Amino acid sequence: MNYLLKMAKLVKFEHTIFSMPFIFVAMIVAADGWFGWRLFFLVVLEAVFARNFAMGVNRYLDRDIDIKNERTKDRPSVNGEVNESEMKLFILVNMIAFIVTSYFINSLVFYSSPFILAVLGGYSYFKRFSEYAHIILGISLSLAPIGGAMSVTNSVPEWSIFLAFGVMFWVAGFDILYSLQDMEFDKKEGLFSIPAKYGLEASLALSALFHILTITFWFLFIVYSHLGFFAYIALIISAGFLYKEQIMVRNNLEDIPKAFFDLNGYLGIIFFVCIVLDKVFR
Repeated sequence: MNYLLKMAKLVKFEHTIFSMPFIFVAMIVAADGWFGWRLFFLVVLEAVFARNFAMGVNRYLDRDIDIKNERTKDRPSVNGEVNESEMKLFILVNMIAFIVTSYFINSLVFYSSPFILAVLGGYSYFKRFSEYAHIILGISLSLAPIGGAMSVTNSVPEWSIFLAFGVMFWVAGFDILYSLQDMEFDKKEGLFSIPAKYGLEASLALSALFHILTITFWFLFIVYSHLGFFAYIALIISAGFLYKEQIMVRNNLEDIPKAFFDLNGYLGIIFFVCIVLDKVFR
């Protein structure tokens, strides 16, 4: 139990909330309603194993960076709370569990599982040579709704691509804002990020552009999946949340953690609830 608690702290288990709602949005739309308890539990496990693997790899590879950064120097991966062997075991167990669970979902999810793991694990390398690591992180989370649709249909519906692109730009947009906290550190250490390369104003502008693209692609998702009134309510609320996030960060950079965790967490949940209501009342 102590080991599990340490690992949950290592990967910030509570942040799984960012990807989970959009997996279920895709599943509800794909099934045109409830998709069954069996699939529900399998996909929850799959999502947890995927994120644990991705964050485990990230924390393991970033130890040399995190120990130098005032903001991250107290992470369990660098303060001695979790050792290398424990992290390696955690990564391996979650990788195997992800593949095994995918086998019980369907063939497409199973055969695509190595590719998904490669994308999830590859993100941590990008900050060492490309400022577009934010996009790779967005792609990593955009696989969640595609995986949800695949779990139900054993295919990749057209509308799921639009939903995924929206998630990609949503995540990349708020990750650029989050990276503003480390802008000077990244410059000093020669790390790659959009804030470190292009500066504050350009980063704010690009983040805003990404969030405009988010709303655009989610609008296309609603149109192509033939959703109704409550889905458009979800879109309007999401636009409002993203606008508030942009304003909060522009007004005070110290509000970045609150904008990152609170607003984005609520956005996903509200989007999911609205899609459920759309299916219930149509």
